[in-house]
Amino acid sequence: MDWLNRMNEAVNYIESHLDGVISYDRAAQVACCSTYHFQRMFSYISGVPLSEYIRRRRLTLAALELQTSGIKVIDAALKYGYESPEAFSRAFKGLHGVTPVSARDTGVSLKVFPKIVFSISIKGDAEMNYRIEQKEAFELFGLELKTTVVNGQCFKDIPAFIERSVTDGKAAALVRDAGKEPGAVFDAGVTYAHNPDGSMNYAIACHKPDKAVPPGYVVFSIPRQTWAVFETGWETEHDDKKLHDVWERIYSEWFPTVSYEHANVDYDLEMYFGDRENGCSCEIWIPVVKK
Repeated sequence: MDWLNRMNEAVNYIESHLDGVISYDRAAQVACCSTYHFQRMFSYISGVPLSEYIRRRRLTLAALELQTSGIKVIDAALKYGYESPEAFSRAFKGLHGVTPVSARDTGVSLKVFPKIVFSISIKGDAEMNYRIEQKEAFELFGLELKTTVVNGQCFKDIPAFIERSVTDGKAAALVRDAGKEPGAVFDAGVTYAHNPDGSMNYAIACHKPDKAVPPGYVVFSIPRQTWAVFETGWETEHDDKKLHDVWERIYSEWFPTVSYEHANVDYDLEMYFGDRENGCSCEIWIPVVKK
């Protein structure tokens, strides 16, 4: 597939510049997509942010070079993008568990993070129900969580945050402040503030009412946008795996096969409908543009 070839060529570009300057813009250009979309695709499909992949690969090469050559630690630090031997030593020990000097010792154990190669498994056993919709601008407000996609931490933090918000009554207060009936679910889960290092923010949110928002909430202005809307099969808060599976398939199966890419809009949405008594459902909304 052309998409696979482009992504792997982008990785080849990154690999050839691990001992120099890596331009995210150039890598995205090789992949024939926007820089924003390239970073999001890379993170979702590989399971690691692009910046973290580069860091691990550089420290892997540095360890191999320290083991097999007479390179000085200061020279290895500069070669692989560190401004000082101290910063390099901290990063090296954080990854490998030993100092750069100790990497030369016989029998020392080091970690190797291989070059990533993108491939796709064609399953064909589960359809994806989606539609493309144009939505006018709207506003949300809600409760904020700071988390990270590194090592899938967000998939642990977000359910715990939602459960905590339900238990301590903050979710009920949010629904009440939005003017919704008791027992209604909040309107949205919002992921935003995505950064190259994998950090991101998440919020449970409701549509902003026609009155002042009480203190303690964050407010979002969602622009007029074209959305790819995906059905998830989610019905209760215990269906989190269904949501995770759909998110993963959007990036690993849907985007590589359609003529859309992620728009340069820093909001992805899970939109919830219904109430706890009569049943709930959820859709994933992804902002898109034509390639």
